[in-house]
Amino acid sequence: MPDTLTTVPQAPVFNPLDPAFIADPYSTYRYLREKAPVFRTPLGMWLISRYADVALILRDKRFGKNYEGNLIRRYGPKAMEDRSFASLGRTMLVLDPPDHTRLRGLVTKAFTARRVEEMRVRIAALVDSMIDRVFEQGRMDVVWDIAHRLPVKVICDMLGIPEEEQHRFLDHSSVNGRIIDPVPMSRDEIDDANERNRESDEYFDTLFERRRREPGDDLTTLLVQAEEAGDRLSQEELRANVSLLFAAGHETTSNLIANGLLALHRNPDQWQALKADPSLAANAVEELLRYDSSVQMTGRAAVEDVELEGQKIGKGENIVCLLGAANRDPAMYENPEKLDIRRQNIRPLSFGGGIHHCLGAQLARLEGEVVFKALVTRLPDLHLPEIDKPAWRQSFTLRGLTTLPAAWG
Repeated sequence: MPDTLTTVPQAPVFNPLDPAFIADPYSTYRYLREKAPVFRTPLGMWLISRYADVALILRDKRFGKNYEGNLIRRYGPKAMEDRSFASLGRTMLVLDPPDHTRLRGLVTKAFTARRVEEMRVRIAALVDSMIDRVFEQGRMDVVWDIAHRLPVKVICDMLGIPEEEQHRFLDHSSVNGRIIDPVPMSRDEIDDANERNRESDEYFDTLFERRRREPGDDLTTLLVQAEEAGDRLSQEELRANVSLLFAAGHETTSNLIANGLLALHRNPDQWQALKADPSLAANAVEELLRYDSSVQMTGRAAVEDVELEGQKIGKGENIVCLLGAANRDPAMYENPEKLDIRRQNIRPLSFGGGIHHCLGAQLARLEGEVVFKALVTRLPDLHLPEIDKPAWRQSFTLRGLTTLPAAWG
């Protein structure tokens, strides 16, 4: 039987993969914030739901990662024999210093504010071409025609993946968000993740060899040639971290665009406000990140015994920081359940925090800003025919849609 996270006192059992929970996790979050903000589940996992507590854990050195230990707890002592789990274990996403520091230091320079802003013209041209591609049809699937397509093209460009090879990533999603869910995967899901990982490794091995022979002005070349404190990336680390950059570089941005457009149309006054003043697009992105985060949770473990809100969290115990819950904390935001693209002083935790703050946060923000500005400008009468029955993906950690039909004209 699949594990459920918890039974909250005086609340029904909830399974984060239950379609009803995925469709609307926010009522459950509200209950947790009010009744059990620091809650130890029957599985021994702590749920943290208030903004101040989540923000503290994300930046406090008393909390770190316990990837292998947590994996073994969920899957048994042979978990790291599965190639998908072993690969993720070599990424900066789940490592603590000094390994995290070394790996992150190799790629940070590719995501500076200046380099990201220099991509604005290219991103705007890509968005225009994608709208041109579907304009005469009077309809599109927002997920596959823009939300997925744009960030894939951008991260392919950054990694130096040739134009003629990008179709392998454009035609389907290669990301399995279930691998970072706190609810264990089935054997079939693990086997699928292993196969995706094998295919990804084969492709990137070929790309690495090409960039060794033919260096380019791209992130893959940077990593292939990288040397930090005399320590070159191993082939396994190269594979794992380029795969991570590819996945993180498009999956969360794709969800931001689709989730955000759905939220704007479920709150039509906000869509009208953005149409009336497209310059609100950048602030709208911040509010959409807060309102319905692409990433709903992130994991930590206590490095030492810690007391939080009167609860003792033991050394080594695992913690689920509910980013989606923290972003709607009324102690942080007035009327947090209301979407307000003019809201001021928005500081969503959607990109995490501390040393693991998302490297591509500014790039995701820029892509979202350009897309929403282009949509209200070029397709002002766009509407969503299936707004009342959105197709959510079966993933708790990565919140996103499988499809989002739109029409205009």
